[in-house]
Amino acid sequence: MKPSVISFLVLARKECHRVLRMWTQTVLPSVVTMTLYFLIFGHFVGRYIGAVGGMPFIEFLTPGLIMLAAITCTYANTCTSLFMEKFQRSIETMLIAPISHTAFLWGFLCGGLCRGLLVAVITSVIASFFTVLTFDHLFIFAFGLFFILLSLSLAGFINGLFAKKWDDVALVPTFVLTPLTYLGGVFYSMDQMSEFWRTVSLFNPIVYIVNIFRYGMIGYSSVNITVAFSVLIAVTVVLYAVAMSMLRSGYGLRE
Repeated sequence: MKPSVISFLVLARKECHRVLRMWTQTVLPSVVTMTLYFLIFGHFVGRYIGAVGGMPFIEFLTPGLIMLAAITCTYANTCTSLFMEKFQRSIETMLIAPISHTAFLWGFLCGGLCRGLLVAVITSVIASFFTVLTFDHLFIFAFGLFFILLSLSLAGFINGLFAKKWDDVALVPTFVLTPLTYLGGVFYSMDQMSEFWRTVSLFNPIVYIVNIFRYGMIGYSSVNITVAFSVLIAVTVVLYAVAMSMLRSGYGLRE
């Protein structure tokens, strides 16, 4: 087995083990938060909200809440993990190891994918206590979930490269990712918006992510699903190219 492959497997195992070992920090907070969301917005408030897209509000809300938890955790995992390696100076050991840029990148991405998938599964189990889970388009659901988690993991990795202090780690999630997510159709349908705000929302990439996931589960989407997938794949490719370019240049690692 090539040294680079071995290095990748070791790094990926370390990142995934970190997620499981620190479950009270990586998994539990999202589980508690999503349980409160389901209880308050889905059960207590949802009963007073009319049908959305011809279905009960809790059924419409569920895919968005699962996706909200998954993408937040995925982004945070790669960003925080990479910055911790830089902060503790242990990244220097990795830089002199026989590991390619591709193996280095995918090693960290595996940690983000692991955490995002784990949170998505646990949140889905919690959701099953409030509504009946369906998967109308299983292939689209699985394919979309992979690319959604991959794109957010890449975004977190890039943030981790840029970050020079702990404040930089929280900057993008607080002022960019969270607003885009809450304005991405998690709690409402774009079909309920005026033409102007609907057009504005189309520039929000989270809109396409939420609608792909919702379409995979309940067969409902406010945007053309082909367009949504095209945007998601394009964003993923761009983020991957940026991450690889930064790695090759040593940006944020050799400073």
